[in-house]
Parts: sequence; C-alpha cells; structure tokens
Amino acid sequence: MEAIISNISVDCVIFGFDNNTLQVLLTKRELKDRETGELLIADYTLQGHHILVGENIDDAAKRVLKDKTGLENIYLEQFQTFGDINRLRRPKDQLWLKTMYPMVSDHVVSVCYYSLVDSTKVNPDLQHPYSSWFPVDQLPELGFDHEEMISMALEYLRNKLWREPVGFELLPDKFTLSQLQSLYEAILNTEIDRRNFWKKVSQMKFVIPLDEKHKAGSRKKAQAFIFSKDVYERTRKDKLTLSY
Repeated sequence: MEAIISNISVDCVIFGFDNNTLQVLLTKRELKDRETGELLIADYTLQGHHILVGENIDDAAKRVLKDKTGLENIYLEQFQTFGDINRLRRPKDQLWLKTMYPMVSDHVVSVCYYSLVDSTKVNPDLQHPYSSWFPVDQLPELGFDHEEMISMALEYLRNKLWREPVGFELLPDKFTLSQLQSLYEAILNTEIDRRNFWKKVSQMKFVIPLDEKHKAGSRKKAQAFIFSKDVYERTRKDKLTLSY
C-alpha cells in the first residue's frame, strides 16, 4: 500500500444528469461487528481519499475520479477546503476510522472538488461496486460532513452556470433543446420559460444545430445539437443570461 498523508484528503462531489434530475454519485459505507455480525454503520459518503506522499492535490482528485468513474479529462474544479476540528468527531465516524483506518489523523483537512460527468459513461472500478446515483434533493444518510459539501458544491455550480456554459459537461455529446432546458431547470431548481430559453440559446454561437434528430427519453425525436468548446473560446463575451 502506498504511504498516505494522514491529515490531508480530497473529496469529490460528482454530479450527473439523467434527463430529469441532477444527481450525485455516492458510495455505500457499511461496518459490521466482527463477532456478532451486527450492522453498526450503514450510510453513504462522497468519493474521496487521502493524499499520497509526494502527490499533488489536483492529481489526487484526478486519481479519485478515475478510480470512481473510469473516466479521465472530465470537468473538475476545487471549490472549498473543509478543516473544522470537529468534522470527524461524530461517534459513527470515529468508529469507522478507528476500525478501518487507524492510521488516519483525528483532524483531517479535506480539499473539496466538484466534477461534472455524463453519467451514462461512468464505469466504476471493481474496488467500488457499491456506488449509486442519488437525486441531490433526495439524499440518503451521509457520513462525515459530506451533506455540507454537497450543498456548497451545488451553490458553486449554480453560480458558475450563470457565467459559463459548464452544464454541457453533464449532457451527452448530442442533445436536444428540451434536454438542455431540463438540465438548467434541474440545476437551478426552478421552471424556465421555454420560449425565452430557446430564444436565448439560439443566440449562442457555440450551440450548433445538426442535420439530424435525436430522441431523449420518452420524448419524440427533435433536432439534435452539439456544444463546441472551440467556438465558445472564440466567443467568450457571449453570455447565456436567462429570465424566467
């Protein structure tokens, strides 16, 4: 086993989208009494790991994402550091650490990232078979301070969405305008006027219509579009401003 830095970790809030709901990828955490088999802990956590000795923080986050999703070169942004001295002090978290990771410090500072992925491409490795997607508004019981991390990551994503077209990272390569609108509504947790939204999007040079139709879920086939990062970089002054 590679040596870790016992008091520094990374945690990744991995967002996905299923055509209707913004979701987050979580891993089941279970601990049973070794003698009786009694279930002592049953909840979920974010994807995370301690920094390896000699490893850069960003590289650690990329490693965690590769392990958990099977993907590389996906959207990743550091948004907050969590270092409260009591963040690991709940009894069940102490029990988990002392049983599973006795080498870990009592005071761990976690550098937190959020990532945006096309959830249909996620292929977790065999070491993490108990990873599942959950709607951000229907989270299960979470370990550590991971509920706070998810809440803060969602706020950062919402604020970023007004300035940059990061939402396209959550869509398949080809998508419909209905999918795009559903995505924005899911992230912002609000209804958006369809006519106004489509008019605004039609002004974005980096949203390129294709000469083909695409079916999204149960909807009828509609014109397909792609997002061009190259065109966006050349037209960064254009903003996707919505009113609803």
